[in-house]
Amino acid sequence: MICQCTISKPSKISGIGLHTGNNITMRLHPAPANTGVIFHKTDGEHTQSIKATSANVVDTKMATVIGANNVSVSTIEHFMAALTACHIDNLHVYIDGPEVPIMDGSAAPFINLLQKTGVSRLNTSRKMLVINKPIKLVEGDKQISIIPSRFFKISFSLSFNHPCVREQHRSVNLTPESLRQEVASARTFGFYEEVEYLKSIGLARGGSLQNAVVIGKDKIINPEGLRYHDEFVRHKILDTIGDFSLLGYNILGHIKSDKSGHDLNHKMVEKILATPDSWRIVEFSEADLNEAIKLPVQQLQPDFAWAKS
Repeated sequence: MICQCTISKPSKISGIGLHTGNNITMRLHPAPANTGVIFHKTDGEHTQSIKATSANVVDTKMATVIGANNVSVSTIEHFMAALTACHIDNLHVYIDGPEVPIMDGSAAPFINLLQKTGVSRLNTSRKMLVINKPIKLVEGDKQISIIPSRFFKISFSLSFNHPCVREQHRSVNLTPESLRQEVASARTFGFYEEVEYLKSIGLARGGSLQNAVVIGKDKIINPEGLRYHDEFVRHKILDTIGDFSLLGYNILGHIKSDKSGHDLNHKMVEKILATPDSWRIVEFSEADLNEAIKLPVQQLQPDFAWAKS
């Protein structure tokens, strides 16, 4: 059985909120099978629970924000991508602020915490959403599609009229290992003028060169430079993983994205859920996997390496 997972023991992580600048603590607790990921926002004596699903997304302007009853938690995408990297399906997250801590602007600190905490298998099988027919969305010069594939794969292209970015493209067959090694450490980024504007209107109070790549007029302002020559597109892939985790299932399909962001990612997730004839839910046992391996390649939908890891 390909089992659902949670963390082995309670843990916690603290850091600065990107927009508030406040110190925020998240306390992580194991959850039983079929719970999903639930954020519990504490405010004095009141606690509002918000499940991390597409139906609860309330804003996608600068980050992915989930909410319920006028209570929200912002910037969940890096943390959600880290859960995907560690195969964690079920988790209670108690958070004392309005946004997930930005940490270093990537998913790596969350993954390091989860690896140290440990992962426990639950005696319930994991379900996978297998894409059977292509789905596509286009908005102006932005587009995103998902097509059938044996793998969970993301291909992303971006371009900016800037000497430090220009065009970047990357395609990754996503396994827990490739996600951690090729994508997780890529940091969020912004242009200097945009960052200054956000600060002028009371946002990005916690933003700094320690948690974001800042692009100046003709150079990267961070003294250490980039972690990868194509760090920008890698981070976009990271965001996409986090946004698509709100489907509530592991995905077997190839996401192709051109200049997409949180808003278009969310619209694609909603379109996938609204077109059930384009996918099916699969729940595999080990015997099913062994039998499926005998099928011709065009009939293979699961990424067995991903499923067994």
